[in-house]
Amino acid sequence: MRIVFFGTPVFAQAMLTSLVEGGHEVVCAVTQPDKPVGRKRILTPPPVKVYAEANGIPVLQPEKLRGNAEFEEAYRALAPDLAVVASYGKIVPAYVLDTPVHGALNVHGSLLPAYRGAAPIQRAIMDGQSVTGITIMQMDEGLDTGDMLLKESVAIEENDTYETLHDKLAEIGGPLLLRAISELSSLTPEKQDGEASNYAKKIEEADCLLDFTKSAREVHNHVRGLSPQPTAFAFLNGKKVKLVRTALAAGSGRAGEVIAADKKIVIACGEGAVELLELIPEGKNKMGAGDFVRGRNVSIGDVFMQERS
Repeated sequence: MRIVFFGTPVFAQAMLTSLVEGGHEVVCAVTQPDKPVGRKRILTPPPVKVYAEANGIPVLQPEKLRGNAEFEEAYRALAPDLAVVASYGKIVPAYVLDTPVHGALNVHGSLLPAYRGAAPIQRAIMDGQSVTGITIMQMDEGLDTGDMLLKESVAIEENDTYETLHDKLAEIGGPLLLRAISELSSLTPEKQDGEASNYAKKIEEADCLLDFTKSAREVHNHVRGLSPQPTAFAFLNGKKVKLVRTALAAGSGRAGEVIAADKKIVIACGEGAVELLELIPEGKNKMGAGDFVRGRNVSIGDVFMQERS
C-alpha cells in the first residue's frame, strides 16, 4: 500500500518504524514544524522527521492543514491508498480522510471510547486506571470518534510512569497497526458508545501542580502520570521542586509536610504519605532524594505548598 503517515513524537516514530519494517511503501511523512527545545531554545526536528529523513522518506511540515491549498494539492498528488495518523498533534480535515482509497487509520493510546483526546496515556495513569491499551480506529471528522477496528489491552502497574507505559503501548501499537492493515478488508468496524466516552485534554502547566491534601495514592498517580515530562511540581521553601518519582509510604502529618528527611524524604498527604525518590530542584539537574537531603535543602517540618511562599 502507498501510505502517507501523519505523526510527530516518539510514539509516532515507533508506528512509522513498524510500517517501514513491515514492508509498506510510505510515500511521505507529514509532521509538525521544527520547534525550539531546552533552555537554549535550539531548533529541533520532531522524531518522525529524523527517522523519515534517515530512511529516505520525503517529509512535509505544514503549519496547518485546514485551509492550506498548497498542502492539499501536494497530498492529493501523492495518491495514497491509506493515511495513517499517530500522535500528529493537529486535527486532520476531511480531505485527508477522503483522498486515500482506504481512508485513514488512527493509532490511539487508549481503549476507546475511553480517553479520547490529546493525553490519553497521562490521564489514564493520573486517574488511577489499572488497564489501558491501543485502539486502531477508522478515522472520521470527529475527535477520536471513528469506528474501532482492533484493540489490545495493557495492564498499568502501580509504579508505571508515563514513560514506561508509553513504551509498552508503542511496543504493541506497531504490530497491531500492521495487523489492521493486512486484515483491513475483513475487519468489522465497531461503533463507539459516545455515552461511555471521556476526554483526555492536553496537559497544561496548571495540571502539573500537586495538591497534597489529596490521598497518597492520588498524589503518586499524579506524579507518575507526568513523569518524566512535563513533571509534577510543588513549592518548597519558596522554590519550585519537580517531583519525578515517588512511591507509596507509611506515615501521617499535615498535608505536604516533610515527615522524614534522613536518607529519604517522606511527605504526608491528606491520607497516607509518599516517599520522594527523584526530584529536580529549581535551576538544577535531576537528583535522588538522598542527595537533596545531604545538601540540607529539606528538613523535617518543611511543607510542600501550592504557592511560592
